[in-house]
Amino acid sequence: MALNVHPRIYLASRSPRRRELLQQIGVDFDTVMFRAPPREDEDVSEDVLAGEDPETYVVRVAIAKAAGALSRLDWRRLPRLPVLSADTTLDLDGAIIGKPDDAAHAMSILRDLSGRSHRVLTAVAVALDDRLEHRLSISTVHFRELDDRDIARYVASGEPFDKAGAYGIQGRAASFIRHIEGSYSGIMGLPLFETTGLLRSFGMDL
Repeated sequence: MALNVHPRIYLASRSPRRRELLQQIGVDFDTVMFRAPPREDEDVSEDVLAGEDPETYVVRVAIAKAAGALSRLDWRRLPRLPVLSADTTLDLDGAIIGKPDDAAHAMSILRDLSGRSHRVLTAVAVALDDRLEHRLSISTVHFRELDDRDIARYVASGEPFDKAGAYGIQGRAASFIRHIEGSYSGIMGLPLFETTGLLRSFGMDL
């Protein structure tokens, strides 16, 4: 009887949540790292372009990360395997909300989200050789009313600082959320339904 060997890819992401989610579906990976801000690589910049809407933005960044990682495999003469990247952002009334710059910014974002609904968009891209494809997951999250104590305690925990929208659904902020519509894993940062479909389309046995 043949052994069930896990498929292997490159992951173009620093996110520990994305690593956990890939492990959840049995995908092994090596990471391809980019430089982090303020010295980030220009070809994978997460700066928002003038007039860019949330869908266009998040797809563009995910595609740029996949293409950038593929180029780095060539530069480093690494074996060719599928490269997976993802990007997550929040849409609050058309405004793109990324990761907070500092504690004050995190508190401001959470006050804006309090008692309201917002969209979480995660784009996933897979690249191999001359082929690059992507899929987009959009979910709606409904927050309860947050008071200043809720927000201050959460920001003091340190949890908001590496997360789009200044919160993580898998952490303490789960108590802020009344209801979601869409993909829990997409809100975490890697929608597993779309990710599995993409990797299967590249011939991976999942």
